[in-house]
This record gives sequence, structure tokens and C-alpha cells, in this order.
Amino acid sequence: MSTTEKRTLYELIDVRHSYNDLFTLQIPHLVIDDGSAIGFIGPNGSGKSTLFRILAFLETQSNGSLLFDGFENPEPSSIREGITLLLQNPYLLKRTVFENVSYGLKAHGDTENLSERVHEALSWVGLPSDRFGKRQWFELSGGEAQRVALASRLILKPRVLILDEPTSNIDRESVSLIKDAIETIRSTHHSTLILSSHDQLWLNSLTDNIYRMHDGRIVGTGTENIIKGPWNPDVDDLWSKTLANDEKIFSTQPPDKDSVALLNPSDIIISNVKQSRISAQNMLQGTITSLMLSDEFGKVTVEVELHGISLTCSLTQHAVNELTIFPGKAVWVIFKASSLQW
Repeated sequence: MSTTEKRTLYELIDVRHSYNDLFTLQIPHLVIDDGSAIGFIGPNGSGKSTLFRILAFLETQSNGSLLFDGFENPEPSSIREGITLLLQNPYLLKRTVFENVSYGLKAHGDTENLSERVHEALSWVGLPSDRFGKRQWFELSGGEAQRVALASRLILKPRVLILDEPTSNIDRESVSLIKDAIETIRSTHHSTLILSSHDQLWLNSLTDNIYRMHDGRIVGTGTENIIKGPWNPDVDDLWSKTLANDEKIFSTQPPDKDSVALLNPSDIIISNVKQSRISAQNMLQGTITSLMLSDEFGKVTVEVELHGISLTCSLTQHAVNELTIFPGKAVWVIFKASSLQW
């Protein structure tokens, strides 16, 4: 979809939602375009599932405005049929695979060419109907059950497909097949995709933009590293966060001790050896966990595990070759205290 053809589907303005004052979702402003694919990452409890239920019109926000296709706070029953949500642990009916996948169409009285449509939906998720159609729900593995649940959503050809951790705790083959199915529904039916996953590389391969969430707020884009407090006063007017191995990450003074710091991947230097003549206050040893070609030409996204914190770094292909970067290799991660932003 070109820039000139973009059309706003969702717009959230000053949206807040609370649960007995124990948790508050706060979204000052968020726009999701029709036909786009948007990803959300963040720890459990950060607000992703609450936001998704609001976007699926299964919950109504406590305050603020939600515009859908230009209509402010529309009646959920008038648009819910075009939106479907798949949860991390979906519930299957105690029936056959065929009956699970066809249930939504039958509920809407839309049964024309039902067998062919079920066959198509199951083929999208790599479950041939001649082998799986008559299987009972209890005869499926975890990955197969997740794919059946996805097929039951895809068969509806929804305008909006919302998937909350669809690849959590399932086998690698199912992860790949779910990715293929998501790409199919977007390319053939132009569905708007709203996804969450702890696998940022997988999420990045499917989405146009990624947002990070923390404590009910959107705190940055998916390209930024998030480093949580607590932060404590330290030497030379700096503050620090102590890692699991008692090493420290140094920063400038935060707004408060529990603030969240953002670190741009391009502000991180990776070295094979500890540097002695460098002004950066942070120099920590970590382990490469993964590499992936970036959407930015000539760049490689590198993940480094750093004593309980995973950092995303952006390197040129030349730098990766020069450093002989590979998963499992120990490297030094270097960045300035001033690179952490609040």
C-alpha cells in the first residue's frame, strides 16, 4: 500500500483502562492504518493483552476515545464480526478439527462451499483436511491445536486479525507455518494484522512497525532496547543499574529510580576485545545469540545476551565479517552513559 493510499483504521486518543487500580493502560495517541501489520513487544503484564482486547472490542476503555474507520467509540456488535482475536492459549471446541474450523461460518449462517473453505483454511496452516479434518481436539499436539485455532480465524477472512503470542511454546515447524499463513491472509485478503510475540526477529519479519510496551505504556519502537530500573546514584554524577553478575550499566540521571531507559541499537559498539582507550562508560561482556539481515540495506541485526538483559545491536555487514560474528561467540558491548534516553 503506497503512502498516498494509506487510510486510518484505528485511532486511540487518551485511552486509559484500569483494573481495580492495580494496572492502568495509558495510550495518549496511537494510529493503525488499514491493511498494515503492527507488532507489539514487551514483558508479560506490560499491557499488550489488555490493548488487544480493546482493539477487538471485547472490552471498553475506562476513558478516552477509540475511533474505528472514522467512527468514535462504535457499538461493538456492529463491527465485531470483522475482527478476530487469537489468544496465546486458545480454546478448542470438544469436537473434530473440521467442526472447530467451520464453527464461525456456521454461526453466521454462511455455509456455501463449506468443505472447500475448510480445506483451504487448513491448507494455509499446513494441516491437510484429509488427514486432520476428522481428528478430535484431544488428538492434536500443542502446535497443531494452535494452527487449528488460527485456521478457524482465517476462514472468516477477517478485516482485522489480532494474534496475542501465537507462537508461544510451540514447535519450530508450527512457528514457520503460522508465519506463512499470516502472510497469506494479508496478501490475499488485505487484512490488518496486529501481533505480539517475545520473538522480536520473527515479529520483525512480519510487521511494518513494532512498538515496545512497559507498565501499560508504549515506550518506544521495536528497534530500541529497553532497560528497566531500579537506578541508583553512583560515581561521577552518574547513575547505575546492577546486573545479575554484579556488573553495572551506567546512565545519566533518570527522572526517577524506576525509570525505563531506551538505547538505540546504532549507539552500541561491539568488539572482540576489551578496549582500554575509549571514553564510553559502559563496557560489558556478553554472548551473541542471533543474527538477522535488517530491513535497512547492508545492515545486520545482532542480539547479545548480557547477564539477564538482551540487547539488539545494528552492525554493517562489513563489521560482522570483520569481527567474525556468530551465535555463541563472546564479545564486548560498548556504549556511552549518555546514549541511554528517558
